Amino acid sequence: MKVLGIAGSPRPRSNTREYVDTALRTLREAGMKTELISLRGKEIKPCRGCYECAKKGRCTQRDDFEEILEKMRQAEGLILGSPVYLSSVVPQMMALLDRATFVAIWNQRFFTGKVGGPITVARRAGHNLAFSQLLLWFFINGVTVPGSTYWNVGVAGTAGARDALEDEEGLGTVVNFARNMAHVMKKIYG
Repeated sequence: MKVLGIAGSPRPRSNTREYVDTALRTLREAGMKTELISLRGKEIKPCRGCYECAKKGRCTQRDDFEEILEKMRQAEGLILGSPVYLSSVVPQMMALLDRATFVAIWNQRFFTGKVGGPITVARRAGHNLAFSQLLLWFFINGVTVPGSTYWNVGVAGTAGARDALEDEEGLGTVVNFARNMAHVMKKIYG
């Protein structure tokens, strides 16, 4: 079983990536294969609403989207991590998720049955709105989302992943989420 983690931060060493790495490390300890994709430096254009994906079975825009989508399609588990700058998921992540949903809907809803969950990271506030955005993405795509001891939110604001390492409660919540995710995946996939 494989879990793909996607970190949406544009920063080179980010708090968001640190939280996603923590979840993936926990999943590896539970016997899962993992991979991390950073959206930093990736070109992912917004959805044009052209519906070419309905006709051709894939998005016709040329950028880094198809490679990431294929990895999302192949993984049994998905973790989406986003920093929160203005009470919402970063645009790069939403562009990826909007396009992925359209392609999946027209291709036997290939996200259905996967297991996953969101992680959002903010300095002070805005987590809940962004967390809800990501939850709604998982739900509309038929992905099972395990819980934790709290919402998977991190409190961090300085660049360089320093704050994440000091957020013991946030990291603990992410570890518990990842353990629950591994448990659910083993029940579903055997």
